[in-house]
Amino acid sequence: MDKLIPDPPPSPTTTPLEDAMRADDLVKNREAIKRALDFYLCPEPAKPHPPSALFMVVPNVDTESLLAHACESLASASAMASNFAGELSGFQRSTALAIQQIVMLAELAVNRALDRVDPQR
Repeated sequence: MDKLIPDPPPSPTTTPLEDAMRADDLVKNREAIKRALDFYLCPEPAKPHPPSALFMVVPNVDTESLLAHACESLASASAMASNFAGELSGFQRSTALAIQQIVMLAELAVNRALDRVDPQR
């Protein structure tokens, strides 16, 4: 009588040494895949850059003093940009006036923060 379903092909015989090598390769591949995924998906956080000691704000300065100093610096920068724009013409003048306006807006924001810190001013 003929069989309708053929016998499965004979399985290749491997030695225990070959099986161990295949298992070792699988472990190495999995480790390499894990390292690659960790490198791209879980990067280590960047180490904080130590501040330069050349220009440093004293750590215990109060907020009001910092804001007052920032306000004065921004007012000076606004005046310099305005004076510089007076010497220019065309596109350069427009650029200098835009810089002056940005500085002036920052000065207004610092003034508002200063008002909140010391409302009696």
